[in-house]
Amino acid sequence: MNVLTRYIVIEILKGSLIAILLLLTLFNLFTFSDELKDLGKGHYGLKEIFSYLALTSPRVFYELMPSSALLGSLFILGSMGNNRELIAMRAAGLSVLGIIKAVMLSGAILVMISIVVGEFVAPLAERTAQMIKSTAQHEQVVMDYRYGLWLREDRKFINVRQIVDDGHLVDITIHELDDQDRLRQTLHADKATFLKGQQWKLEGIRQSVISKELMTASSRGELVWQSSIAPDLLKIVVVSPDNMSLYDLGKYIDFLKENHQKAHIFEMAFWGRVVNPLVTFVMLLVSAPFVIGVKRGVSVGARMMIGVIIGMGFNIFDKIVGHVGLIYDLNPPLMAILPSLTVLALALLALRRVQ
Repeated sequence: MNVLTRYIVIEILKGSLIAILLLLTLFNLFTFSDELKDLGKGHYGLKEIFSYLALTSPRVFYELMPSSALLGSLFILGSMGNNRELIAMRAAGLSVLGIIKAVMLSGAILVMISIVVGEFVAPLAERTAQMIKSTAQHEQVVMDYRYGLWLREDRKFINVRQIVDDGHLVDITIHELDDQDRLRQTLHADKATFLKGQQWKLEGIRQSVISKELMTASSRGELVWQSSIAPDLLKIVVVSPDNMSLYDLGKYIDFLKENHQKAHIFEMAFWGRVVNPLVTFVMLLVSAPFVIGVKRGVSVGARMMIGVIIGMGFNIFDKIVGHVGLIYDLNPPLMAILPSLTVLALALLALRRVQ
């Protein structure tokens, strides 16, 4: 790496990190304002709000990385253009392609940081944040205040109303169907504790067995229940699919498919995570023609406005394509990568015109 390339890489990294810190601060201020509406609900106080903001910051950091890379590169390259640094670099032998390579190298570093945060830090922190918020407000984690969490395992439909901790469930109902899809039995347990492997210990059991001739009811103190539903799977479904790691998404998709359930929304989220690093590179590539091809007299504010418009436009386009894919059940990998490929093609066309 020569001196000029190293200089561009370092400056873009500085600009992008400053941009992401400013955007993260702004985002957290809005989130803080929203969370204040729930202040005093249960035990949800300022301490819990600040803990929630700190733990959700890694997820926001990951989501803001492409936009921050765009804004940072526009600001830095724009300043270099206005100060005639880019002209001096090109006079010293650094071509437009060399400038683009330096920008992409800085993007590679940003992508590595983003992957580490998004895959290893954000999912765990997000789950902890949701647990803290729900526990403080309701003294237990309730999936849905009215109906709880529903899961399907083969011919069993399982309803969990509360998750108290990683291996402790409260108010569980299991409905089992026969081969003709008729209700065969219903089991309700006051409490379930995970033992090991695929075993749960159910306590406070009330069971009803239904047939064409009669219905019998019984109760017992405890029962060992065999199920492939593990505590880590329950933790996964508490969080939005957009905030899961690739591993968590892949695991949950496999679970849904094994039980013949639709997993399209999770597949879209999975491929969205796969494509996310490409989005950062595309945003960086988009910034180059707007800097190299725009006159030096353009102010920093105007360049920032260009960045905001591009970033917002891409996000809107990405959301539209994603929803169209969900509505019409289109191919998830194609729908995930289509917005990035479209913007990439436009950026390459603009670069070609500049060169």
